[in-house]
Amino acid sequence: QVQLAESGGGLVQAGGSLRLSCAASGRTFSTYAMGWFRQAPGKEREFVATINWSGGNTYYADSVKGRFTISRDNAKNTVYLQMISLKPEDTAVYYCAATSNVYYYNNYALASTYPYWGQGTQVTVSS
Repeated sequence: QVQLAESGGGLVQAGGSLRLSCAASGRTFSTYAMGWFRQAPGKEREFVATINWSGGNTYYADSVKGRFTISRDNAKNTVYLQMISLKPEDTAVYYCAATSNVYYYNNYALASTYPYWGQGTQVTVSS
């Protein structure tokens, strides 16, 4: 089992940048694929980005491609989401998630693929 804690959220103007971090507990972090999801008020939780166990494969939602970068440091048990050129529509609570699901590559964009979740961090982008 793994416990996750996000940090780095805040208020930023449109066009600005933020870097989110997600620290994981346990000594098996490198065996989990990690994902970032977000949920805006009144909307369903949506996929943002994911990175596989080694960091060799990353995938992004079309809405953030070219603006967000996911990365991980297995030595620090941490996954990051670097966000640039932020837009008001990026405003949401951002959650990190972890999975060791063998069907990860077929279902990485589904929230149900990830059994472990953090509490979330608020990102607000003002216009």
